[in-house]
Amino acid sequence: MFDYKLLAALAAVVEQGGFERAAHVLGLSQSAVSQRIKLLEARIGQPVIVRTSPPTSTDVGQRLLNHVQQVRLLERDLHGQVPGLDEARTVERLRVAINADSLATWWAASIGPFCTRQGILLDLVVEDQEVGLKRMQAGEVAACVCASARPVAGARAVLLGAMRYRAVASPAFHAHYLSEDVTAERLAQVPAVVYGPDDQLQHHFLARLGFTGHFDHHLCPSSEGFVKMVANGLGWGLLPELQTQAERERGELIDLVPGQVIDVPLYWHSWRNGGDLLTALTRHLESQAACWLVAT
Repeated sequence: MFDYKLLAALAAVVEQGGFERAAHVLGLSQSAVSQRIKLLEARIGQPVIVRTSPPTSTDVGQRLLNHVQQVRLLERDLHGQVPGLDEARTVERLRVAINADSLATWWAASIGPFCTRQGILLDLVVEDQEVGLKRMQAGEVAACVCASARPVAGARAVLLGAMRYRAVASPAFHAHYLSEDVTAERLAQVPAVVYGPDDQLQHHFLARLGFTGHFDHHLCPSSEGFVKMVANGLGWGLLPELQTQAERERGELIDLVPGQVIDVPLYWHSWRNGGDLLTALTRHLESQAACWLVAT
């Protein structure tokens, strides 16, 4: 039988990014949390955590974390089904990995009514849409929104739709750098804005226009900051239609290559044995996403 106090310590250390924060969340001393991890490792005969900063889970640790995520959700169902347990019920926290552009556009409006109705709190982990699934593979989240269609073992993936991106820049940037016809070669010679090292949207866009290779760019790991940098002429970038509609209508941003868009599919990944909550949330997102995302 699993000792779930030990598994809770493992989950807290990984989710909180360290032993000190895990101790605070669990109401224990840091030494007590460390002892629980050591006891867990002694019982299974191998490490469950790589003691880096922040700590990461080993392969067996990932499997245990995946188990913990699913048990939490199934326990929530039991609280609603067994009256005696409902008195001890605490507010459920649902840990989800999501890309920054979804968080800045359609996510809150879509999930707000569901969270209110179900009485749950969200613990969001922001990752690029290309790599968000790694958080689920590591057992750190119960679900994620990402661009990968292939689910991890024990999970399911549902296509929600696609986020449409356009290459835009400020009128001043266009006048200074791109007064001529906008070509792939010209765009590659002027500053771009990229969300982070894993963001390949600008690369994909240039490749579609016929250019592959290095181009100079700013790094801006903030969806809102990205829009401000582009709007203030620091560079051009691929931005969601949803996020820039008002700026484009006011002429503060212009479409550099009209007719050329990139549609990034977004999939909702969740555990198959995640209980009634994840099943209901999946159905809710399927219906709501159609109001915001492009059909594929």
